[in-house]
Amino acid sequence: MKGKLLVITGPTSVGKSALAVGVAKTIGGEIISADSVQVYRGLDIGAAKPTRAEKETVPHHLIDLVDPNRSFSVAQYQRHATKVIAALHKEDKLPVLVGGTGLYLRAVVKGYAFGEDAEDELLRLRLRQEVKEFGAEALHSRLSAIDPQTAAKLHPNDLRRVIRALEFYEKSRQTISEQLAATPQENVYDTLLFCLTMPRELLYQRIEMRVEEMLAAGLVDEVRSLLAAGTSPDAKSMQSLGYKQIAAYLSGKLSLAAAVTEIKRDTRRFAKRQLTWFRREREMIWLDLTKFNSNAELVANISRTVAGYFSQESNS
Repeated sequence: MKGKLLVITGPTSVGKSALAVGVAKTIGGEIISADSVQVYRGLDIGAAKPTRAEKETVPHHLIDLVDPNRSFSVAQYQRHATKVIAALHKEDKLPVLVGGTGLYLRAVVKGYAFGEDAEDELLRLRLRQEVKEFGAEALHSRLSAIDPQTAAKLHPNDLRRVIRALEFYEKSRQTISEQLAATPQENVYDTLLFCLTMPRELLYQRIEMRVEEMLAAGLVDEVRSLLAAGTSPDAKSMQSLGYKQIAAYLSGKLSLAAAVTEIKRDTRRFAKRQLTWFRREREMIWLDLTKFNSNAELVANISRTVAGYFSQESNS
């Protein structure tokens, strides 16, 4: 029998964290973060990490795993997450996977088959140098020759993903397309998936409000402290939304007003990409937050659905 897993996801700023705490408390579960920024120590405000009160209410896992100068891959995340899930199953607790990083979620739910040695910082630096010498088109052309399926999905200027695909091939001698083909089609766990949503105009308003709240909470000082402590502005962690733009402001490349405008714009675009990704998940249960009178009503709705679903599955 497969172990049980509850997934709560949705676009940035929709309100996943507070809802997940309420659900996990009601059903006796523990939260596993599925957020690619929350894994970094010191990236607190911009990553919207759970508050102390939320962590005291329900245990949270996979937050503050690595220093901000270190890279952290989806394969590493998958290994950490599966260990936590197995430990919670032994304690007869329901793992609640919460976050908006689609690849993290899919890697856990589908059990992506990752190579053992798929990441190499020196190789990545060499590929970045090749971009400077030969241009983005040259690297994209090389990827097209190696892995045409992946290359067709990527714009030549999407350097991070083009480099990642080439890096993956050079380290594992397997293309990302081959990796995907080797991934099981069935879910690894008995999984129930919820995606929170709301009308786009309201979501964009919440994004703008959240950016302003982060600035008021000290995002600029947080980025300044990270840089002063030796975190490179080129580190993977510092390419995250908010951190990248504020680092550019602190280095004099952008005015603060321009940096804030970019954060809001890029966060809206990110939310749109997240929703596109989540729509590909056929098993997803979509919940429009505007259809509920309160967060408590939504928590109760999800908790009832979870209890009924897993009770039915246990008896089948």
